[in-house]
Amino acid sequence: MTDETVEVHDDPGRHRYEVTVGGEVAGFVAYEDRGDVRVLTHTEVDDRFEGRGLGSRLARGALDDVRRSGRRMVALCPFVARYVERHPEYADLVDPGADAELRAGDRAR
Repeated sequence: MTDETVEVHDDPGRHRYEVTVGGEVAGFVAYEDRGDVRVLTHTEVDDRFEGRGLGSRLARGALDDVRRSGRRMVALCPFVARYVERHPEYADLVDPGADAELRAGDRAR
């Protein structure tokens, strides 16, 4: 792979943010929209791209997009939740009411 350009973009048709390396999808953060709240549900980075910080770039790109859109978010994905804990500049994006409601619903299942 000669082009190592890394980009994060929203793919609304697939309900996910993707990180690409040289145009190849290397990982994604899946989401569901519930009104004005974007629920980040799952993150994956292909094994071939592990150890390159792509998960963090992906989380940052997704959270920056949530901020630009004026939405709030809930991070059900443990990776993104830990990222927000380590980067308090994103804490204001968390919708505490939706977060508590969704987590209670997950425990009830």
